[in-house]
Amino acid sequence: MTLDADWAERWIRRTADAVVDRRDELTELDREIGDGDHGENLVRGFRAVVAKLDARRAEAEEPGASPRLVGDVLKLTATTLMSTVGGASGPLYGTAFLRAAKVTGHPEIDTRTIVAMLESALDGITARGKAEPGEKTMVDAWTPAVDAAERAAGEGDEADALRAAAAAADAGSTATIPLVATKGRASYLGERSAGHEDPGARSTALLLAAAVEALGEENA
Repeated sequence: MTLDADWAERWIRRTADAVVDRRDELTELDREIGDGDHGENLVRGFRAVVAKLDARRAEAEEPGASPRLVGDVLKLTATTLMSTVGGASGPLYGTAFLRAAKVTGHPEIDTRTIVAMLESALDGITARGKAEPGEKTMVDAWTPAVDAAERAAGEGDEADALRAAAAAADAGSTATIPLVATKGRASYLGERSAGHEDPGARSTALLLAAAVEALGEENA
């Protein structure tokens, strides 16, 4: 199994497909405890990323082009999201991908680098959002994802680490439902925020699930 720039590009393209497919769900989740624009913001941002990936691929196929690095794809994703996505999600996801790009500057990445990539993304989110686990934010999906990937990496390969991360993020997102938000716009609702899933945690689960789906498309 090869986790290279092609895999990273498939990951981002699958994420774009996922947020388009689940736009209404993300919008409704955000409408319940936020501004109601999470779905539309992510669709706009990832569509912009895909457009830039299309242009960059044409350049990469030119004779004499340098080998693509995983971090190149993630950095392009970061800068595009930061410049096109409003609200909190653009800066948060942009910072996550930017930090992840710094540890994936290789033609291929291994299991250890997968863990470092996820850890760096989480560090970027917590640094930017000042959030901690239990505050009903995307951190509640990212934190268990990193922990699960680290455990799986000790016993399996890259696919095992990504699958563990995706499953843990999904469970972490669901676990935000009973929480009372103490960070972000949802915190304005106080106790009324309980009973609703955090939209950022749900989009995190979609993003990491897309990373796993991209593995299966290697020979497609």
